[in-house]
Amino acid sequence: MEIPEKTLKNPLSWTYWAGIGLGIIILALLLAGVSTGFSSVQGWVSFVFGLLLIALILRVSWRSLHNESLPRSLGILLLGAVLLRLAAGVLWFVSLPAGGYDTPEQNAGYVMTDAFRRDTLAWELAQSEITMAEVFSNYQSADQYGGLLFLNTLVYRMLGGDTHQALLMVTLTSAFSAMAVLFIWLFCKRVWDTEVAWLAAWALAVYPEAVLMGSSQLREAFTVTLVMVAVFGLIHYWQERTWVGPAWTLGALLLSLPLSAPVATFLVAILGLLALALSDWRALRQMKFWLVLGGLLVVTGTGVWLAWDRFAPEGVENPFGMIVWWLGESARWQAYYFERASGWLQTIFRSTPEWTHTPFLLGYGIVQPLLPAAIVAPAPTIWRGIAIWRALGWTALLSVLIYAVFKTIQQKDWRGIPFGLNLVVWFGIFVAAFRGGGDQWDNPRYRASFAGLQIALAAWAWVEQRRKPDPWLRRAIVGAGLFVGWFLMWYVGRYTEFYWPVKGLFQNIGLGFASVVLYLLWDWAGKKQDRNNL
Repeated sequence: MEIPEKTLKNPLSWTYWAGIGLGIIILALLLAGVSTGFSSVQGWVSFVFGLLLIALILRVSWRSLHNESLPRSLGILLLGAVLLRLAAGVLWFVSLPAGGYDTPEQNAGYVMTDAFRRDTLAWELAQSEITMAEVFSNYQSADQYGGLLFLNTLVYRMLGGDTHQALLMVTLTSAFSAMAVLFIWLFCKRVWDTEVAWLAAWALAVYPEAVLMGSSQLREAFTVTLVMVAVFGLIHYWQERTWVGPAWTLGALLLSLPLSAPVATFLVAILGLLALALSDWRALRQMKFWLVLGGLLVVTGTGVWLAWDRFAPEGVENPFGMIVWWLGESARWQAYYFERASGWLQTIFRSTPEWTHTPFLLGYGIVQPLLPAAIVAPAPTIWRGIAIWRALGWTALLSVLIYAVFKTIQQKDWRGIPFGLNLVVWFGIFVAAFRGGGDQWDNPRYRASFAGLQIALAAWAWVEQRRKPDPWLRRAIVGAGLFVGWFLMWYVGRYTEFYWPVKGLFQNIGLGFASVVLYLLWDWAGKKQDRNNL
């Protein structure tokens, strides 16, 4: 007997959509209540429309990738990542006024000063009669590139109610940041396999720096996803040879340019390096590669030229002068950091040759946020918690990234994706450390835009170690732990009454190196003895 068509439909479909609608309304009421200190739910309609916009963005993104056979569990992980970032944003909004430092931005619930200034200005502009074109072009002091201030103002102008709802922008950043989970899964699945893809997706979903950026009104909440979209587009094109891949890549580049011109420029370089790695570097001899690279450079160059008057630093007349300007600004930032450095850094700088200061700050910047300092340095409880959380995440990731170098050398694959990713990731880490010096906020923020690539490389190294076990991952983790231990004791001796006999920082660094070397020799000797016993 023929089954009537209506019985073929899912009878629970209406409950599914009703559940989503009810969840959005409840979440909107909660966010409105938090925003007003639960004195009212004024502005809840704005949150309803904001959450509907998020749902639309996630739905369109998911549907546009229907040919990728996305598993349902990935959608659940994506939703969890959104809620985690949104919950973190609510936590900062509630806890910083009560337990943070007594500053205007923290009393208003903002983690970062620039986010506070830009978001507050965006609300004021949204209430004014100013045109959106003027928003993009006339407020360089609040947002050098203009794109985020434009978007922020547009959100408030379209969705804002009668009062400033700071969490409204967080709902957008949480969703856009979380979408990096989707694209890192796709990137790793296409480059390697689903095991690497799942590990990378989970790691990025909970990685502290990515969560912190995604729970704040910061451009890194967008760039971390745009970077992964761009590299996914490259991989898609390389494997499928269709227009879909370039569309994703060019779209990501065009969106990233008004948010951060340096990130967009660096992203073009990353795409070029990865394209070379995909072709085993043979593309250097192929006209197709140069045409694709030329097209990317033309698009980026055109965007830079069109927006040059908007974001060009004062005194820089052309894009080529940006390199000289950037190096000069970085050097000035290093000098500024020297002047404002803490007492122990000033002591080190006075007792060491000047030429060692920049290399020292470069190394110091690479390990920021430093776990021992986060554990011991005095700070309000909320800030100590944030510092330890961020430092644990970066210390763990850095340990595996160091191991990834050894794994790539061990496999002697100098032409594949792992080698190309090592070049990209470590170059980015060094550039961020050079630009941000030993600063524990700006430096990790510069690095956070490329967190997806860092985690993808680390996930590959971890899975490869499980498949072909070797002692180097354990050695990298133990070595990092030894260094952290020596630094921790030095910080304890500096900030508490505990007596630590080794006063000099370089002496502790030397002892840390010696401990790592001794551990490696002991481990190697033990392995050799085991082989002899066999």
